[in-house]
Amino acid sequence: MTTTISLPLWLFLLIIAFALTAFFSHFLFPSVRWFFRRRMETVVERLNRRLERPIQPFKLMERHDMIVRLAHDPKVAEAIAAEAAATGEPETVILERARRYAREIVPAFSARFYFTWGIRLARWFAQLLYRVRLDDRNLGEIDPQATVVFVMNHRSNMDYVLVTYLAAQRSALSYAVGEWARVWPLSALIRSMGAYFIRRRSDRPLYRRVLSRYVQMATAEGVTQAIFPEGGLSLDGRTAPAKLGILGYIVQAPLPPGRDVVFVPVALNYDRIVEDRVLIAARQAGVRRFRAPLGPILAFVWRHVWRAILGRFRGFGNAVVRFGRPVSLAAFARGRDGDVTAALAGHLMEEITRTIPVLPVPLVAAAWGAEAATDRARLVARAEALAARLAAAGAELMLPEGGAGEAVDQALAIFALRRFVVRDGDRLSLNEDHRPIIDFYAASVLQGL
Repeated sequence: MTTTISLPLWLFLLIIAFALTAFFSHFLFPSVRWFFRRRMETVVERLNRRLERPIQPFKLMERHDMIVRLAHDPKVAEAIAAEAAATGEPETVILERARRYAREIVPAFSARFYFTWGIRLARWFAQLLYRVRLDDRNLGEIDPQATVVFVMNHRSNMDYVLVTYLAAQRSALSYAVGEWARVWPLSALIRSMGAYFIRRRSDRPLYRRVLSRYVQMATAEGVTQAIFPEGGLSLDGRTAPAKLGILGYIVQAPLPPGRDVVFVPVALNYDRIVEDRVLIAARQAGVRRFRAPLGPILAFVWRHVWRAILGRFRGFGNAVVRFGRPVSLAAFARGRDGDVTAALAGHLMEEITRTIPVLPVPLVAAAWGAEAATDRARLVARAEALAARLAAAGAELMLPEGGAGEAVDQALAIFALRRFVVRDGDRLSLNEDHRPIIDFYAASVLQGL
């Protein structure tokens, strides 16, 4: 027992490495995980006392456990068997593919990060760029046992930031993010905020089954969600017809007794969308590919950072979020036969379009019309007449206290800064190269007429 054994140094170091790994995995790591789990549970307990809708246990499940549960779900198992029968591949190979899809989809929500750094960063960034306003008069009382789904129009990538910030006092949101965000370290940050990644163009039945089961599990467990049914950013400023994918998964989710799903239409509008030129270029090209060269992006960022340093940055105007009338799935489906997804989608998009707030820049862009030149007095008169028509049609005017006159002045200041309009005394001349941008903003309010 006391005999000395000589070993090569590399073998000795390898044995030490294995011994340390065994020690950490069996003794230290479980204790550390337990310690942080207890701290997380304490944080969540405190948060749930102040949130309107507490964070559901499903959202706090360990990511590995959620991946296993999703990959071995009975409905997913049926899809695995069907693909094996159709392709001749072994079920074990297809099961591993399902696990890969699950790892790709399932988020890694961190309540501590979301409610400490995430919300603060969202609030700081939103208020840095915009005068943010929230109109939640229509929200009212919602069944506390219901699963709430915010259904939004998609105007800008700022939508994610804006809604995360404005929903902070209600609950933690779960929402789908496209392939554009699957870049490290952005992907890790987005996962920690509770978002899940989706392949928008994938038509593989197994992938769709894994995705649908994740969405349905979250719905059944009462997780508050946010969806963009248009399936992408608006390229022309109008709300587009809804795509039925995620919405259909939610409608078809098996719900426990006593649980309803309540859809809340959410309408967003901006005085300036940072990526408006990119969206318009994609529409003109007829291809939904957003090509933004790095050079112009860096120049844009530096220009506004420099203005902020000099104290000359005044933001991009208003950003407004309005909540429409909530829609109970149980009440909507009552008296209707079959799948109600398409009818519900149409109703929700109509409500979103009706709810879109009228802001100074969209109003003035719509009032400008087809003319190449005008003057301030005529522009104010047209803006007042258009505002009256919109109000009569049920639109919500979110204009400054000075009414249409002050709205015109605010919009003209933004147009002049962006060199859309040249002012010569009272005469205003539009740079026709920027006509597509004027039409882009006008469309958001003209659609409601």
